[in-house]
Amino acid sequence: MEATLLSSSSSKPPPGSTLLTRPANPFLPPTLSPRPARRGPHFPSIRAAISRSRKEETVDTVKQQLENCHLVAGIKYKGFTVKQFQELRRTLPETTKLLVAKNTLVFKAIEGTEWEALKPCMKGMNAWLFVHSEEIPGAIKPYRDFMKEKKLENNDFSGAVFEGQFYGPDEFKVLENMPTRAEVYAKLLGALQSPGIGLVGTLQAPARDVVMVLQAFVKKLEEESGGQ
Repeated sequence: MEATLLSSSSSKPPPGSTLLTRPANPFLPPTLSPRPARRGPHFPSIRAAISRSRKEETVDTVKQQLENCHLVAGIKYKGFTVKQFQELRRTLPETTKLLVAKNTLVFKAIEGTEWEALKPCMKGMNAWLFVHSEEIPGAIKPYRDFMKEKKLENNDFSGAVFEGQFYGPDEFKVLENMPTRAEVYAKLLGALQSPGIGLVGTLQAPARDVVMVLQAFVKKLEEESGGQ
């Protein structure tokens, strides 16, 4: 049975006891004064430090992925299962990395850079595709195929940035239809061998003129592919 003690200034009650306080009027019975409840350990500063450390790690990871990156695309992530996400990662080429991170942390990493143009797709939940290759169509196609196979129509691209320009979901055909490097070289070689340009004559020109001709032709090809 729990011990009951009268309060005394000369001694402290043992743990688990109930303290009775004697009123000022000696003719009244002592009143029950419950002991304050003990509180468990509370470490708010440690939890906050861990949370802050994880956020900083995520920002650093995004910054690392932006190095030598040619395209960053957002994918609507809500509704994805863990199994689907793992399967998707296995379908991507080695030059493409997939990362799930909060929009606020991604924006913190891209703020002040050319990738800040991604701001329009900072809504909802996103997975982020980092393409470290110039072969843009080949990097996008695996997810497009995966989306169709798994019937993930609601998980379309939310946007992308390529060469500092933002592409919305309805503009992805431009990126998906871009010529590959091999196709550009093939067209370039065919044009240089045509009578209109003359491969031998071009190669005999000063190096600066050759570079200008090649740059102009590549630009023309890019404009033609963008207009498709």
